[in-house]
Amino acid sequence: MLLGCIADDFTGATDLANMLVRGGMRTVQAIGVPDRAPRDVDAVVVALKSRTIAPADAVAQSLAALRWLKDSGARQIYFKYCSTFDSTPRGNIGPVTEALMQALATGFTIACPAFPENGRTLFRGYLYVGDVLLSESGMKDHPLTPMTDANLVRVLQAQTRRKVGLVRFDAVARGAAAIRERFAELQRRGETIAIVDAVSDADLAAIGEACEDLPLVTAGSGVGLGLALCARAKGRLGHAASAAALPRVEGLAAIISGSCSAATNGQVESWRAGRPAFRVDPLALAAGEPVVAEALAWSRARVANEPVLLYATSQPDEVRAVQAKLGAQVAGELIESALAGIAKGLVGAGVRKLVVAGGETSGAVVQALGVRLLRIGPQIDPGVPWTLAEGEPPIALALKSGNFGSVDFFAKALEQIG
Repeated sequence: MLLGCIADDFTGATDLANMLVRGGMRTVQAIGVPDRAPRDVDAVVVALKSRTIAPADAVAQSLAALRWLKDSGARQIYFKYCSTFDSTPRGNIGPVTEALMQALATGFTIACPAFPENGRTLFRGYLYVGDVLLSESGMKDHPLTPMTDANLVRVLQAQTRRKVGLVRFDAVARGAAAIRERFAELQRRGETIAIVDAVSDADLAAIGEACEDLPLVTAGSGVGLGLALCARAKGRLGHAASAAALPRVEGLAAIISGSCSAATNGQVESWRAGRPAFRVDPLALAAGEPVVAEALAWSRARVANEPVLLYATSQPDEVRAVQAKLGAQVAGELIESALAGIAKGLVGAGVRKLVVAGGETSGAVVQALGVRLLRIGPQIDPGVPWTLAEGEPPIALALKSGNFGSVDFFAKALEQIG
C-alpha cells in the first residue's frame, strides 16, 4: 500500500479516492476502520464521520485509523478534509493534524485544501470558492461549520498549538525543488504546518512531488492527484490504465439528497423540473408522522418505471427556521435517520444504483446499508466517482459532497451508469 488515507467524512473520502484513481492508483474506500486489508490496491481511504464531532472523539477515531493503516503497510499517511476547510476554532482539522504528527513522530506537514478543477484555489493563503473568497461564498451559511474567514493561516492557527506558515504561489510556481526549499525555511523558523497555495493542476503536481517523502500530508483531494501522478511518473503504479474499471450493475435507480448546499439545491431543482421527487419534511418527522413509510410507498409506485428523488434539501432560510424550532443537532439527526431508512427500503425494493448527496447523509446511508468496502470507479464530475459496494447484493453508489457536481449531476450520473 503506497498511501493510507484518513478522511473526515464519507463523500470527502470518495472525492479523494476518485482523484487517486484518476492518477492511476487502484483504490478502495473503507467505511470506518476495516477488519481486513484489501488485496491488490495501491491506496486505501478510511472514511470516518469525524468532521463535526467533538475534537477528542475525532482525534481518537483518526488515531485508530492510523494504527490500522500502518499495521497494513501504508508507506505514507494522508489526512483528508473538505476543499472548503470545514471546521471551527475548536477543530477538528488542527487537533487531528497535531495528533497524527505526534503519532508519526514527524515535525512538519502541509495543509492544502485546494481543488482548482472544482473552483477551490489558494492564493497568498486565502481560499477562494470560484471567484469569491470562502468567507463570501455559500459556506458562510453552513449550519455546522460556517466559514467566515478566508485566510487559512489564521483559521488553522486558531485550532493548533503548532506554528502555521505559508508557501506562497510564487514558490509553488517554481516547482517541487523550490517548494521543498520553502519547507526547510519554514522549519528553521519553527513553523511546522504549511498552508500551501495552489491555483492549477500543475501546482498540485508540483506539490505532490515536493511532498512525496513526507510521512504525513494533510489536504483536500487535489494534492492526492499530485501524489498519484508523481508515483505514476516514477513507475510505481503497474495497473494505472485499469484503475477505474468496475463491473456492470443491474437494477433500479434512485437519488437521495440531504445536503442543503447551494450546488445541491440547484441539482434538486433541476431534477424536480420534470422528474419525480418526494420531499422529506423534518417538521413532519419531528411530529411523529410516518414520513419514511410514505416516502417508500410513493417510491415503490414509481421506481420500476423511472428513477426517483427523495430529498430533504432546503434553502438556507428554511434550514434556519427548522433549526430554530428543533435545534440543529436534532434536525440533522432526524433527517439522516429518515434518509438512511429510506435508502434501506429502496434497496429492499430492488434499487441497485443509488446517488446520495451530502457528506452526513452519505455516511448515514452507507452505515444503514452495512457497506464496509467500496471499489472506486470512473469519475462522474470532478470529485465524484461511481463506486461499487462489495457484498450481496452489489450496489453502485455515487456519494456526492454537497458542494460538488454540475446542475444536471443527478441525471448525468444515472445516464453514465446505465
